[in-house]
Amino acid sequence: MPANGKDADDSSDGKFKAKNKKTLTQRELSNLAPQERSKYLAYEEPPKHVAEAMAKTKTRLLEMKKEQKQSLKPRPIEEELDKEKHSKLIGQLKAAEARNRLRVMRLRYNANRAEEIKHLIACQPTSLKAVRLQALVPPYPENSKSGDNLDSMQRERVENILEDEKGLTICRDLS
Repeated sequence: MPANGKDADDSSDGKFKAKNKKTLTQRELSNLAPQERSKYLAYEEPPKHVAEAMAKTKTRLLEMKKEQKQSLKPRPIEEELDKEKHSKLIGQLKAAEARNRLRVMRLRYNANRAEEIKHLIACQPTSLKAVRLQALVPPYPENSKSGDNLDSMQRERVENILEDEKGLTICRDLS
């Protein structure tokens, strides 16, 4: 047993490396079947030129990985733009949610109000009083806006009539 307490199979970097129990000569190795030979060589140290090629490949792969990470990192300007777009989108979503909550509350209020008015109408002692209350207080508010239904020409005509104090515009003598 070695003095440092490690087995002979351990490499200098502390990792376990599997090795063949028996060593074969070159002649015995060439007499093996291809599968047995590949199994045997899998646990042997690779030749010097193969080890160098493996090391070069490993370093090349590490460099490629570093380059990919650097190319995938967003630039500070792009990152700020992404954050700004994200915050704008979040703001729009919050505004839409607030509008939806208001709409739902308005619909619920109108439905409750209509239900209460219908109940009041149904509780009237006579049908005449119920009809009168229904005419005065409709269950659903009328959505027809009492806005202006005149176009620009009609509006100009009405304004001319209103401004005419002597009544010359609408008073016509048929004589």
